[in-house]
Amino acid sequence: MAMARNLLWRFVLVLIVIVTGIFYLMPSVSENLPPWWISTVDKIHLGLDLQGGMHLILEVQTEKAVENGLNMNVQNIEETLDENKIPFIEITLRRDQTISVEFLDRDNEEQFKTIMENNFPSLNQVKTETGEGFSRSLFELDKDEIRRMRESAVKQALETIRNRIDQFGVTEPIIQRQGPDRLLIQLPGIKDPERAKNLLQQTAMLEFKLLNEEYDIEKALKGSVPPDSEILYQQSVNKETGKISSQPFLLYKRTILTGDLLEDAQVRVDSSMFNEPYVAIKFNPKGAKIFKRITTENVNKRLAIILDNKVRSAPVIREPIPGGRASIEGSFTMESANDLAIILRAGSLPAPVKILEERTVGPSLGKDSIDRGIRSILIGAALVVVFIILYYNLSGVIANIALLFNMVLIFGALAGFKATLTLPGIAGIVLVIGMAVDANVLIFERIREELRSGKTTWAAIDGGYSKAFLTIIDANITTLIAAVVLFQFGTGPVKGFAVTLCIGIIASLFTAIVVTRVIFDYLVVKRKINKISI
Repeated sequence: MAMARNLLWRFVLVLIVIVTGIFYLMPSVSENLPPWWISTVDKIHLGLDLQGGMHLILEVQTEKAVENGLNMNVQNIEETLDENKIPFIEITLRRDQTISVEFLDRDNEEQFKTIMENNFPSLNQVKTETGEGFSRSLFELDKDEIRRMRESAVKQALETIRNRIDQFGVTEPIIQRQGPDRLLIQLPGIKDPERAKNLLQQTAMLEFKLLNEEYDIEKALKGSVPPDSEILYQQSVNKETGKISSQPFLLYKRTILTGDLLEDAQVRVDSSMFNEPYVAIKFNPKGAKIFKRITTENVNKRLAIILDNKVRSAPVIREPIPGGRASIEGSFTMESANDLAIILRAGSLPAPVKILEERTVGPSLGKDSIDRGIRSILIGAALVVVFIILYYNLSGVIANIALLFNMVLIFGALAGFKATLTLPGIAGIVLVIGMAVDANVLIFERIREELRSGKTTWAAIDGGYSKAFLTIIDANITTLIAAVVLFQFGTGPVKGFAVTLCIGIIASLFTAIVVTRVIFDYLVVKRKINKISI
């Protein structure tokens, strides 16, 4: 009675595990399922090598992030000195990455020093130069602050790119940091690689600057650019000829508003006869307040909207604009306007990114990989099935039933844990098939030895499992430890191999030790067989 009760509980356990595996596996093999089932369980995710797509290694140009930070400090120092009514000649960022602050005299030196210590603790004064009629102080960024800015740039770039890809609609992307300043990007199933690269690489630094209309643009183009101004260009395309032309604008260097304060960006179509798309932007409350002040103070002046140092438009401010709404116009297609809206919503990159490595896997190559992988699994499984039946007779059939359950559990676990199946992962499954049968071989050989020694069928089965147990556990646990190490420290294909190997080892232990034992016990205890075919 106790034996029968124990067998019942083990049978219930096996049934629950197998049914759970089938539950998670079915959405990957059939679409004719209830909607609640499909919405509850994901399909098995295919890796880049099976589905096709793009593989990129990006390098974040962290030195540019440091330079941007220094430029922001230059602007902040100017504003702080103006607020405290301390006169200065100019504040510039030098080629050696030091900030130069130049005064007419040294009368305000102590007040200036106090302001710098209180407001700019990360800037260290490294040198003071004096001459006839001027005083100059040089500052450099603290080394810890430089490290922080570099680290922050990589982290922010990772999150910004992740947001862009999520809004772009790529399913199952892989976005990981790789080393101090590199990012690994894998985009399975991507159909337009060039568009994806443009989306990832565009810095999307949105700035608003006033035009310097008091100075002659022609003089500026000849080299006489005022110190507080710069020349930027707007590109336009002739709709009839397709010719690209550039129009120069003389702008004040000072950025009066940036895209960091954006709340939303959407594609709109104008109501003119051309029906051209444009990008409508909306600032958050802080940005809206600044935008209203700017448009109030600069009525009838031109405000340039600049994206990545290119003028997109330079409209005249006709009246104050409350509500924080503006528009970016240009020669947009619906696709390019949509991409720009995605980029602006996701935020600008803190520094440019450079593509170091690029690989594109076509969908046909991915399909060929899947076909070959499935073929390898089927051939390997068929050879194992035939061998085990020929060598162990009906006991081999039991081992093959366990092998079938093993496959169900492996693929069910891949779907349940949302793991990604890769080509190396298929290799791991083929390896696991051999390991699963190896465990049954050890058990069956032990049972044969027990039968040769004259023991009964039940005693031989019990002795075979108990004596082979430690050997099987030892061999599989050591392999499992190696697989865990590969998963922890490996990347890409190595990690894909380790995932299926880990899942496969656990599944094969369960099927080889528990499932086959339940079947043998059922035959002996319930069916009362006195002899087994082994």
